[in-house]
Amino acid sequence: MSDTRRRVKVYTLNEDRQWDDRGTGHVSSTFVERLKGISLLVRAESDGSLLLESKISPNTAYQKQQDTLIVWSEAENYDLALSFQEKAGCDEIWEKICQVQGKDPALEITQDPIDESEEERFEEMPETSHLVELPPCELARLEEIADLVTSVLSSPIRREKLALALMSEGYMKKLLQLFQVCEDLDNREGLHHLYEIVRGVLFLNKAALFEVMFSDDCIMDVVGCLEYDPALVQPKRHREFLTKTAKFKEVIPITDSELRQKIHQTYRVQYIQDIILPTPSVFEENFLSTLTSFIFFNKVEIVSMLQEDEKFLTEVFAQLTDEATEDGKRRELVNFFKEFCAFSQTLQPQNRDAFFKTLANLGILPALEIVMGMDDLQVRAAATDIFSYLVEFSPSMVREFVMQEPQQTDDDVLLINVVIKQMICDSDPELGGAVQLMGLLRTLIDPENMLTPTNKTEKTEFLSFFYKYCMQVLTAPLLANTVDEKKSKALQEGSTKINPVCPDNFQTAQLLALILELLTFCVEHHTYHIKTYIMNKDLLRRILVLMNSKHTFLALCALRFMRRIIGQKDEYYNRYIIKGNLFEPVINTLLDNGTRYNLLNSAIIELFEFIKVEDVKSLIAHIIDNYYKALESIEYVQTFKGLKGRYEQEKDRQTLRLNRSVRYRRDARTLDEDEEMWFHEDEDDDEGEAVEKSRPEEEFPESYGKYMEAKKVKESDDKENFPTQTPTGSFKFTFSHSAGAANGANANKKPHLSATPTAMVGLVDYPDDEDEEEEDEEQSPRKRPRLGS
Repeated sequence: MSDTRRRVKVYTLNEDRQWDDRGTGHVSSTFVERLKGISLLVRAESDGSLLLESKISPNTAYQKQQDTLIVWSEAENYDLALSFQEKAGCDEIWEKICQVQGKDPALEITQDPIDESEEERFEEMPETSHLVELPPCELARLEEIADLVTSVLSSPIRREKLALALMSEGYMKKLLQLFQVCEDLDNREGLHHLYEIVRGVLFLNKAALFEVMFSDDCIMDVVGCLEYDPALVQPKRHREFLTKTAKFKEVIPITDSELRQKIHQTYRVQYIQDIILPTPSVFEENFLSTLTSFIFFNKVEIVSMLQEDEKFLTEVFAQLTDEATEDGKRRELVNFFKEFCAFSQTLQPQNRDAFFKTLANLGILPALEIVMGMDDLQVRAAATDIFSYLVEFSPSMVREFVMQEPQQTDDDVLLINVVIKQMICDSDPELGGAVQLMGLLRTLIDPENMLTPTNKTEKTEFLSFFYKYCMQVLTAPLLANTVDEKKSKALQEGSTKINPVCPDNFQTAQLLALILELLTFCVEHHTYHIKTYIMNKDLLRRILVLMNSKHTFLALCALRFMRRIIGQKDEYYNRYIIKGNLFEPVINTLLDNGTRYNLLNSAIIELFEFIKVEDVKSLIAHIIDNYYKALESIEYVQTFKGLKGRYEQEKDRQTLRLNRSVRYRRDARTLDEDEEMWFHEDEDDDEGEAVEKSRPEEEFPESYGKYMEAKKVKESDDKENFPTQTPTGSFKFTFSHSAGAANGANANKKPHLSATPTAMVGLVDYPDDEDEEEEDEEQSPRKRPRLGS
């Protein structure tokens, strides 16, 4: 298994036409009894598990690319590739595949899938027509060559034959030499034919042809041919752009000539695919799949070669963080890292992990902390892109770094605070950079990605860090642009009404909306930390000032923040809202909006509808007691009448509950008297005498005297603790001071309202209770109508 010739990476093509790395292992070709044939087996080098088991089918089209790749399809939408570490190993397996299929190993593809009609036509062809005969490579025959190339694109078999013919005898190089002749002669007709020829050859989708066409000797002539599109009046100047405008900048000299050549080639081929070639139609999409694979594997190779050169990367980091480095040089270094990270996206997860760990070990985050705080807009933008790659890769890695910073630096230069300040100071009128940074902050503070098994305290530790060191920086613009009630009144004395949002320009409103969106996310996901912060800073009151903003989207953001708080159904929040009368600005906005039926109106109505549906009793009582007079005229929705109905129902329930409680207390006392009378009768039976209910205590045995004394103390306690109902329907405690209490017996007694099951009421019925009930009904401030009927 140590044979590096057989070392391969297994790739599969996903739905987005991108190659996914399935692992690294060693390949072998073995007869598998279960599959009844010679099969390709790849076992993982890490644990020996089976990565691939694929029978070499006689009808499958295998394709060899770039000397170290074998690509094939096993189903309609399942493409596979083996990337060999060494060319010798690729050749060995290719020979085995060709041997099973009875093909010549010199071919780059064993066969093409063909439909039945194509197969029938192929069988009808004479044996002499197995190879396409190309016209001589001459100026006068260019039109004929162009027609031939265009005509074969619809036939897989003829495309294969044409590709074989073009690869023989250096035909492509001869064609590209004719391009130079045509351009010297300004032969536009010939140049237009060459455009059709080169474009058609690219659509043949053959890696062997790409190797020739994209070599250093030929690629600029290929680009030149593609400049002369017959549909254009004047040719494009792609070569001028590639040679003069697009400059290859070596931030640190690259000594490896192969790496330099690979970088140049990849850039130019990417340019051909993205800029020069027209967007392929639905029928042409698969014609360029090999071109996409060519670019993909080139990028993988570039990243791997750079990553393995530790000296190169170490030097880049050293210059990036060196204070003596010139601004222009630093800008180039940051842009290099941006491109480097962009290329890394072609890597598969395990390779990308290794890539970013390498950058982290070299100090990418401290370097970003420096460059993100610079004045150069281009440097900051590039650094933000790099930071986004890191956050997307591993939020935990970024969090771990920032939590170690307070031990080493001031709060102002913490990486997250640098990010927040850059978001706040974004000069773009549309705040494009601020939106991107807000998304990154949201990812970092999202508890959903803090559930790493390696660090179970990450969530608690990071949120404590964030609220201690960073939250005040995030909310600073919000607090600076809102004025609390006292200051607002002071400003308005002796003058017309001043809008308390200052300044109220569009860019500031956008920024405040972004901050509110992040705070709303915190309310939903952070519970304890954000609740403490809101209470301590009286934050909701300040945010509701924004309901006065002339920008409706900002008023809606403030309302959404309050709606999310109420949606938590947390009584701490509810008491905070009630104590601060924080519905007032919302109701004022609703009334100011008048009869306009708009989003603001609907959002406010939905807020109250939620309170009604969820039956949030404390808020319902507060709204009806304080604001119903202002709201009762709103009849186009039934929301506020519904709130009033809920309020009335709750008051009725409280009244009924009070009456039941009073009834139970009375029945409990009667039960005590009945128990006492029974006891008396029991004593009388023993002595053979009738005992009156009012018999003095001293005639009873001493033990019973003690018992009754204890009962009197209990009844005295009951009287002290018995609640009475106030006119508003609430309860208060009244205290009757007995002689024992006056002597200090109950001086430290705490009021206590016992809750005994009401099921006991009704076990004993006393006729004299009816009079007492009537008296209670007269004293009760409110009764449910159905109880008096």
